[in-house]
Amino acid sequence: MNTRIAAASLFTLLGLAGTAVAQDAPAAEASDQAMPVTEVTSNTLLIERVSEENKASMPARGMSMAQVEAKYGAPSEKLEPRGGQKRQWPTINRWTYPTFVVYFEKSKVIDAVTVKADATEVGPKPPIR
Repeated sequence: MNTRIAAASLFTLLGLAGTAVAQDAPAAEASDQAMPVTEVTSNTLLIERVSEENKASMPARGMSMAQVEAKYGAPSEKLEPRGGQKRQWPTINRWTYPTFVVYFEKSKVIDAVTVKADATEVGPKPPIR
């Protein structure tokens, strides 16, 4: 019973406080209008750029290493394979091209990822060497 009375009193106080704030609101709005305009910049998300690009410009899942190299040429960098210590851990190869990175499981493409266009673009972290 005491908690109900205390809660009711608390809600009443909150209501009165809200009324007081609402009465002060027009003065706050007037001061907001006098504030100077600041320059706003935006970042390009990697997801936005990738959705605009044609998916045919990157290797499709399931292509072999030979097919990728025949279609897109030699990669700018072939990173050392990772994994393969156990049968459950397949060997993962990563080839870097100027606009995308291709990931292979054994010798087949499992994914192709677009790289950042510039430093302001928000996207994947750089590869671990």
